[in-house]
Amino acid sequence: MQNLKNALEVLLVDNDASASEATSGLNNISGSIAELFHRLPNCSQNKLQDLFLRQSNLIGSLPTATVQSLRNLHRLDLSRNKLSGPVPQWIGELTKLTRLVLGSNKLHGVINEGHLSRLDMLEELTLSDNSIAITVSPTWVPTFSLSFIHLRSCQLGPKFPTWLKWQTGMYSVDISNTSINDMAPGWFWVAASSAGYLNIQNNQITGVLPSTMEFMRAEAMDFSSNQLGGTIPKLPINLTYLDLSRNNVVGPLPLDFGAPGLRMLLLYDNMISGAIPSSLCKLQTLQFLDLSRNNFSGPITDCLVNESSTNMTVLSIINLSLRDNHLSGDFPLLLHKCPGLIFLDLGHNQFSGTLPAWIGEKLSSLSFLRLRSNMFHGHIPVELTKLVHLQYLDLAYNNISGSIPRFMLNCTGMMQTGFNTNGLQYAFSSGVSSDENELVDYTENITVLTKGQERLYTGEIIYMVNLDLSCNSLTGSIPAEISTLVALKSLNLSWNNFKGNIPENIGALIQVESLDLSHNELSGEIPSSLSALTSLSRLNLSYNNLGGKIPTGNQLQTIEDPAYIYIGNPGLCGPPLSVNCSSQPEPIPGENHGDASDDLVSFFLAMGSGYVMGLWVVFCTFLFKRRWRVSWYSLCDSLYDWVYVHVAVTWTSLRGEING
Repeated sequence: MQNLKNALEVLLVDNDASASEATSGLNNISGSIAELFHRLPNCSQNKLQDLFLRQSNLIGSLPTATVQSLRNLHRLDLSRNKLSGPVPQWIGELTKLTRLVLGSNKLHGVINEGHLSRLDMLEELTLSDNSIAITVSPTWVPTFSLSFIHLRSCQLGPKFPTWLKWQTGMYSVDISNTSINDMAPGWFWVAASSAGYLNIQNNQITGVLPSTMEFMRAEAMDFSSNQLGGTIPKLPINLTYLDLSRNNVVGPLPLDFGAPGLRMLLLYDNMISGAIPSSLCKLQTLQFLDLSRNNFSGPITDCLVNESSTNMTVLSIINLSLRDNHLSGDFPLLLHKCPGLIFLDLGHNQFSGTLPAWIGEKLSSLSFLRLRSNMFHGHIPVELTKLVHLQYLDLAYNNISGSIPRFMLNCTGMMQTGFNTNGLQYAFSSGVSSDENELVDYTENITVLTKGQERLYTGEIIYMVNLDLSCNSLTGSIPAEISTLVALKSLNLSWNNFKGNIPENIGALIQVESLDLSHNELSGEIPSSLSALTSLSRLNLSYNNLGGKIPTGNQLQTIEDPAYIYIGNPGLCGPPLSVNCSSQPEPIPGENHGDASDDLVSFFLAMGSGYVMGLWVVFCTFLFKRRWRVSWYSLCDSLYDWVYVHVAVTWTSLRGEING
């Protein structure tokens, strides 16, 4: 409690001090808010105008009795403490109050007209992140005109709060997550037209975006996670951040976005259709573009159609996500002009053609490249060796052929844990805030197939190091250099045509948690180094031609469903399989027993060929040798007659004995 007493001494030394002077010693104090207010009456002449106790470790409930010494208070900030209980009614008696900031506490209860009706001079009302319900009459007309309204996670709904209609001078508005389940009235868009920052996310607000949206003054708008429909109108000219994700917006996109300074455009999880317009190329300051999980179709616009490649301005995109649409055509030539691109996701579309060699040169900053579930074919270009920052490569579910290029030695992002983490932080998470109004808080989230299941990654995706080439037509052997990618957490090469042995030093991948080499033609024994993978939680080596004794290790014994790991490899023996290695035939030195299936096929082919050849020899002999043919048939007739007579006589004798 000594901290609180010292703070009060600083506060009470000079009652004429300004707010900054009077509260300069009140940082990092702790104690009861009730005791602090109990000592405040010692302030003579009630001259205290500013009480700033933000993030001061204060606990307890605000006193229910009126605190006379706060009569002349202009600004009260008790945010980011551990205050609990209801907001007392005497707050409404602070008639000179211009700022009331109580956000980020544990306050609860109801605020009604009695708390607010006499606060004529109030300019800021911040109650965010409390369990407070604001309950006023639908016909109530407040006497104040607020510039800052921050009510995030309070209870305003279910109806749209009509008292906001009279707040026409709003600058920063945050009514996100306030349980509003209603249509946005026309007057709201008029009242909010002067707001620079507008956040209504995570409600159930319906209706359409206003056609007059371009005349709003907003710099940042977050309308995500609602049920807004209609098309996207022309945007405000000063807009830099727009989040319309998780709504019911339909297409097409506007031919003129109307916001030349747009830096972030988030439209994922909607029903927008049509082609991606060429007007996108005019947004030269755009850094984040997420159009995933919509109904876009056709090829991606080519900004070079009407302009030469030497004169066109470079685009600033660092994060581009177009996954889960119906886009088609070749690998987008638009990306030629995105040298700063760090994250690219074109997965689950209908792109085709080969992967261009210029990826390695033009997109040298790439760290995350996901092209899964498309129709790309051809070889993996050797030029990918230039992507030294690459730490996430997903080419699964395509028709890529050829062998794995030995480019792994250059992928520093897959070799060093935490490589370029600081640089990735901005590329995968960004946003904007205005004081207590945190809006357009974007964090890249993608679903990664690892450990045999889909897992949602959000902010931690920057630490994900992944190589997934599964479900293609890759051939050749798994290069031994793959063991140098020691930062890998997930490696999936399943459902290809790889042959040869598993690299002996596979155990060098000490960070790997999921390893899938199933459904290939791998042979030989399982390397003993596999037991050194102490981080491994999922392993799949099924349906190959592996043989020999299964290695043992503490980590291998903890993996779930151990028998399934090795199914489809008849040459394997030892625990966890029921096949005893002592019953297996001894291997012949120098012989690859992994090719036993090939020998069996050869045996049956040889036997079948001999049978067919023998038939042809007999047929040709009878065809050209008439005497032999007559003799053969005569022999067959004689043999038939002899057998018939012998059977008839035997049968007659048996019947006689039975009747006798």
